[in-house]
Amino acid sequence: MTRAAVFGTGSWGTTFAMILAEAGTTPTLWGRRAQIVDAINETRENPEYLPGTRLPDTLRATTDPAEAMDGADFVVLAIPSQTLRGNLQVWKHHIPPGAVLVSLMKGVELGTCKRMSEVVCEVAEVPESRVAVVSGPNLVPELARRQPAAAVVACTDEEVAARLQEACHLPWFRTYTNPDVVGVELGGAVKNVIALAVGVAAGMGLGDNVRATLMTRGLAEIARLGAALGADQHTFAGLAGMGDLVATCTSPLSRNRTFGENLGRGMTMAEVVAATKQTAEGVKSCESVLELARKHDVEMPITEVVVGVVHDGMTPGEAAVLLMSRTPKPERYGV
Repeated sequence: MTRAAVFGTGSWGTTFAMILAEAGTTPTLWGRRAQIVDAINETRENPEYLPGTRLPDTLRATTDPAEAMDGADFVVLAIPSQTLRGNLQVWKHHIPPGAVLVSLMKGVELGTCKRMSEVVCEVAEVPESRVAVVSGPNLVPELARRQPAAAVVACTDEEVAARLQEACHLPWFRTYTNPDVVGVELGGAVKNVIALAVGVAAGMGLGDNVRATLMTRGLAEIARLGAALGADQHTFAGLAGMGDLVATCTSPLSRNRTFGENLGRGMTMAEVVAATKQTAEGVKSCESVLELARKHDVEMPITEVVVGVVHDGMTPGEAAVLLMSRTPKPERYGV
């Protein structure tokens, strides 16, 4: 029997644990808050993040990382990306030999500019063949209702990817494998930044032409950065690229789009942060994405203005003027 430890009782971690359980894998959720852990075990529901969603009977929860990892074939990490390094330093001593570490996180680490799989390899001291990534257009409220969706399972070891694919594949949750970990991770991280920009535009009352332009040119930014880092350009036309970008930029269920929309309506950063219950990864990752781009001499103008608005006091109006006043150039894919 395949076993999995899922670290993080937020909405995505809980939902992925539910998916694993329904696919025949036995999952144990780790959470730091005993109140949520007890509620999951006693009521089959996560009242904080997934109220009203019945969780499978085979899913259990614990506050003990050693108990969660006991006998696990997969160790799934579903925590805020900027907390990964510190948490994994504490948990790594409990990782079973040979277990595959799975990242559900979509971010780039501040300070190091490392992708999540790179942080996992470094801290847990495991080869990249033992690290997998799951990404795609996976808005949690829809998944919690068992609505059809698809995702990408990425690992440099195709056999490992196939094992993880089998562990989470369902009639309503279709998974595809891809060896391009770099491309899959970049697609997931940078789309959050573009979604912030689209949200700002929507909050300002700008129309579909602007939103489509931001998404299209945002995809070009993702592809440029991916090319510089050795990603397969075909990845960005798939679920982990365009698919995730479209869902995150257009859905009112998207945390990052909603965050940007509130900024575009005139709320201050402090007001938006106070009103935001769950992590909008693009808010912090936009800085590390821009730093990563500059290290590789990649031009990312949308990412630049997002950083300006979120961190440097630029107004949404100033950001719009700055983008529209850029020097015209030919349009080619990835340019």
